[in-house]
Amino acid sequence: MFLLKLLARNAFRHRIRTFLTILGITVAILAFGLLQAVVTAWYAGANASSAARLISRNAVSLVFSLPIAYQERIRRIEGVSSVSYANWFGGVYITEKNFFPSFAIEPKSYLDLYPEFVLAPEEKRAFFQDRKGCVIGKKLARRFGWKIGDSIPLKGTIFPGNWEFVVRGIYSGAETSTDESQFFFHWQYLNESLRKTVARRADQTGVYIIGLKNSRAAAEVSLAVDATFKNSLAETLTETEKAFQLSFVSMTEAIVVAIRIVSFVVIIIIMVVVANTMAMTARERIGEYAIFKAMGFQAHHIAGMVFGESLFITSAGGALGIILTFPVARKFGQLMGDFFPVFQVERSTIYMDLVFCLIVGIVAGIFPTWRAVRIKIADGLRRVG
Repeated sequence: MFLLKLLARNAFRHRIRTFLTILGITVAILAFGLLQAVVTAWYAGANASSAARLISRNAVSLVFSLPIAYQERIRRIEGVSSVSYANWFGGVYITEKNFFPSFAIEPKSYLDLYPEFVLAPEEKRAFFQDRKGCVIGKKLARRFGWKIGDSIPLKGTIFPGNWEFVVRGIYSGAETSTDESQFFFHWQYLNESLRKTVARRADQTGVYIIGLKNSRAAAEVSLAVDATFKNSLAETLTETEKAFQLSFVSMTEAIVVAIRIVSFVVIIIIMVVVANTMAMTARERIGEYAIFKAMGFQAHHIAGMVFGESLFITSAGGALGIILTFPVARKFGQLMGDFFPVFQVERSTIYMDLVFCLIVGIVAGIFPTWRAVRIKIADGLRRVG
């Protein structure tokens, strides 16, 4: 306790300088935490993927669809436990700025494959029974103030026209990483309309979701699915759900790399700032260190004082930065919910914050400690007064 009191008094001799240094560390740790949270949000879909699910799409491109008749053939493949399908709808609510992920799905099989979408039994039954019914995420409902029974008009982009839906269920995520901003409705509702308007686009789906009996058989089942439709008019490309999600991330890989680099550059910059502060402190106290030496203090005592002060400053700034990261990240996630449906600070980010605070404190204290330890008593005493 006495040691901490001594370190605190030493650190706050120059209060303005120390406060500014702590503020700099706080801002750096806060910036690092937010940037890492952005990277985590970028990979949220991949991180939330299940090892027991495969995604099968058209081998040419995701833009091209697959015949609905493939479902039964996939179901008969060894290792497949269940099959569902989904179409990206791409509708907007009133104006283009009100965009959110919307999918036409086969309700029962899809929800069975995605137990992370938690829906009340009565809401699930109501959704199954209403062809125009839809299920929306809790975050999406909060965003637009939608309630059970509300009528929702969407304007189609990929599938032109005005589409009417009725909210029959609001799901919540079983995990914090579950996306609660999605919109699901009956694939049959979409297909019936296409049969009347654009018959050539009917009886098609965008992707198949394949449930596995054993997640370790993912590679074998993927190859079997693709082999089944090899040389057909619509060949398939089947991969794990995580690989499917990562294929979207790879399109913006350069942005993710840039964000990672910036987050580490911030830490390096603050390391230089703290090192400069400690160098100034050591230079001002050369006379004091000489007196300590003359009184019999050893090199490790002097080193402990310098390193202790450096670690005290970085720890104070780091603690404030970590504490502020959570409310700031929560507010940032609310403001950027349209772009990052899942935005949270991972535990690993906090661990990195703590490690970086320790590294910055140690590195910043190396040169001042070396200088203080090597000073000769006579040279140091000349500076007293």
